[in-house]
Amino acid sequence: MIDAIVVKGLNYRYHPGADYVLRNVDLNVKQGEFLAITGLSGCGKSSLCQCISGAIRYRRDGVMSGEIFLNGKNIRKMKGPDLALEVGIVFQDPDTQLFSPTVEEEIAFAPENLCLPPRQIRKRIEYVTETLGITALRQANPYRLSGGEKHLVALAAVLALDPPILILDEVMSQLDLYGRRTVALVLRKLKALGKTIIAVEHNLEELEYADRLMVLADGQVARCGRIEEIMADRGFLRALKLMDN
Repeated sequence: MIDAIVVKGLNYRYHPGADYVLRNVDLNVKQGEFLAITGLSGCGKSSLCQCISGAIRYRRDGVMSGEIFLNGKNIRKMKGPDLALEVGIVFQDPDTQLFSPTVEEEIAFAPENLCLPPRQIRKRIEYVTETLGITALRQANPYRLSGGEKHLVALAAVLALDPPILILDEVMSQLDLYGRRTVALVLRKLKALGKTIIAVEHNLEELEYADRLMVLADGQVARCGRIEEIMADRGFLRALKLMDN
């Protein structure tokens, strides 16, 4: 089986001469695997997600070296539309990816630009809004929604493209209890359907059903393994200030 995500010797910095945000990161994620990523603020979690998704290349500045493969394809050789069909990312700040006047138009935007049939687009809108419990928001203006609702809309827009790889950058952070439970159920369902998922999260209790956990520290992989094994190593987590007691 081809690994869904392969990262080899990844280095990234915001501009030439700056300190490295990511240093010599290696990562393999199998198809259908759920990887959780955690670490202190500023350790490189968001930058790693943006590098893997191709957002660094197409939406951000910076200097990146190393290789990234998605389902066997080198992202350096992939165009934007091809990346959108391969991997979907929900950013930590959903305002960076919401721009349509209504939620329904936001969800339809990417499928329309990829020239999917109108009937298929309508079905996808209905499916993702019902799945995420945001049907009542279809005609709402995304900019007037709460932070948690914006995250759900951004997730719906990504799911509308049905990518095999899904990356969530602290999506749970602004959700209320109902929203967190909704997203958790959706992620469980997507994992069961064979989606490959990477989720960044500080509160790992939200992601206890993940297969593996990667811990980043100062831009490097401090540890990566079965989530239950790492969570049980309280000494390791306390040493990195990820657990108080």
